[in-house]
Amino acid sequence: MDAVSFTRMQDGTADDWAFLESLEAEFCARLPDRVLSALERLNDSFGGYQVTRYTHSLQAATRALRDGRDEEYVVTALVHDIGDDLAPYTHGEMVASMLKPFVREELCWMVKHHGAFQFYFFGHLTGDDPNLRDRWRAHPHFDLTAEFCERYDQSSFDPGYDTLPIGDFEPLLRRVFSAARYLEPGYA
Repeated sequence: MDAVSFTRMQDGTADDWAFLESLEAEFCARLPDRVLSALERLNDSFGGYQVTRYTHSLQAATRALRDGRDEEYVVTALVHDIGDDLAPYTHGEMVASMLKPFVREELCWMVKHHGAFQFYFFGHLTGDDPNLRDRWRAHPHFDLTAEFCERYDQSSFDPGYDTLPIGDFEPLLRRVFSAARYLEPGYA
């Protein structure tokens, strides 16, 4: 079979759906490769920083790994900015959605909101509210997100930092993206 027989989902057969499920399984198995490609594209992101967005991502993950964070956290640190290319105004939301089936909810919340939390470090210089993050002060993941931004995100633009190469993170990334452990019912 090269293609399904239907033009409307309601007209599909069991064989059509079994065929599509096999193609989807193959496609999903290649997700780690697509995530690695998205990371690599951060080398071509907008400039101006002393390191590329790719190196920034590697530095954030290196710092998290060296601090003893678990695999889900380290991979989250590694991919936290890969949405910059396609969603420059909402990249945190995009990456949080991508991560949702693979990492704990608090890590998704952290990534979703990290952009707003970053204003704490420079908002007073750009005319933005440096206390924007305070709207979430009572949220249970506030401290986690503030710590991520302080320790791993805002501090990872250092060309002199001993940053680990992507090869050190690839096995972790492949493990995390190999199983949708947090997939909501109805999305299998």
